Amino acid sequence: MKTLNVHDLKPEDSLLLILDATYDSRAVLESELEPFLEALEKYADGWMPDVIKGKWYRKYSRPSFWKVLEERRDEATTVVGLYRRQWPALDMSLWLRLPPRPPTLAIIIKVQPLSFLSEEQRCLHFVELVRAWASRYPVTHAAAHSSDDEALAGAPYYGRDVKTSRRDGFDNIYEVSWLNVFGPKLVESVGRERMLSTPAHRVEELPNGCVLLVTWPTAADFASDAAREAQARAHVHLRPDLDHATVLRGLRERSAMLAPVEPRFHPDMAPLLSRVVDCLPSHERQRGIAGFNAWRPPEPEEWLPADAAPLSDVADPERALAQYSLYAEHLVAMLHTEVPSLFQGTPESLTDIDFHFWRDDSPKRRLREVLDEHVVPAVGAYLGQVLVYHLGGRWVPRKALLETGVLVGHRVWLPFVRAQRYLSSSEALLDFSLTHFYREAERQRVRPV
Repeated sequence: MKTLNVHDLKPEDSLLLILDATYDSRAVLESELEPFLEALEKYADGWMPDVIKGKWYRKYSRPSFWKVLEERRDEATTVVGLYRRQWPALDMSLWLRLPPRPPTLAIIIKVQPLSFLSEEQRCLHFVELVRAWASRYPVTHAAAHSSDDEALAGAPYYGRDVKTSRRDGFDNIYEVSWLNVFGPKLVESVGRERMLSTPAHRVEELPNGCVLLVTWPTAADFASDAAREAQARAHVHLRPDLDHATVLRGLRERSAMLAPVEPRFHPDMAPLLSRVVDCLPSHERQRGIAGFNAWRPPEPEEWLPADAAPLSDVADPERALAQYSLYAEHLVAMLHTEVPSLFQGTPESLTDIDFHFWRDDSPKRRLREVLDEHVVPAVGAYLGQVLVYHLGGRWVPRKALLETGVLVGHRVWLPFVRAQRYLSSSEALLDFSLTHFYREAERQRVRPV
């Protein structure tokens, strides 16, 4: 059963809920979790899971939920995964720690995209869902917010080391999210009266002593200046030791980091860079676009004037050409599964190769000797073949592979030298891309000497 897997989609901002609570381990588990399912089915407005995962995927239903809960059970825990087959994408899990260990219940929900939570009524239903769960299961802490903004805020560690963070949890008001539930211990440390007087869109004391706090009517609007003002006011109220201007400035800086940036990439590199930025974590993408807008690849230097280039020095040129063809076929054999366009041998194939090596981070992941002995000759030969087939080039074979060139117009291009520089480091994959090399050769072909 195919689901709309968040991890298979282009990284995009999502609404992320993390709720940590406890449950009554003395009760029958089915009766203890009935309120969890009732609230989910009542309030999951447009994002209700329709798939549940145990040993395999099943259609969601109450019976399938109980079946999965049992089949995923071990001595210490049981975990249920809940998903959707249609937009919006959902990645949801319910995790239970079982007796004799202290019984804990954790709910994680990721709804993608965040823009799905733009309507006030839909956001109200989400708040009511969390309120129902937090009222039924004593909460230590819960928060729902933009996953991108959470990443920029340093969640879940907030400047602490991992060991300290795991030991102490959310033991202070490190951040105020769009939706928050503060457990009784945290409420008492702040002061219940202060907590309940927080300036916010909604503040409510729950029957079990928790406090629900919502800063703004809609989740998707978190980065607007008005929403940031509300977030800062709430945070500083709960943490009087903080300076309002400093907190607000930090929030605005995060909003600026997430604000859309129009791509203005170098024309040769635009097809490649568009794919590169799509792979960046969504909270880094706009900064990535801005960086690539300002970046220009170095002009290719791997060429010689045709009248200054050495002539062929091989005894059997046909044998040399066959060897280059063999090298190129080796690249196709290595990468054809990941890069099927290699069979076509087009300029667009070069961009596909660039993207594959960048995503794979080959210079770091492969042994240097393997790159130099096998990959560099294969890439250089493939690049040279594309120059021959699409620009009317002619091989100029040389005994030394790095001296071998392809004559196009009034220049002899050195594809093996380019391949060597290209695979020298992760940064070089973009600086010395095959795509830019080809496009420059294409331009120079029609220019007068």
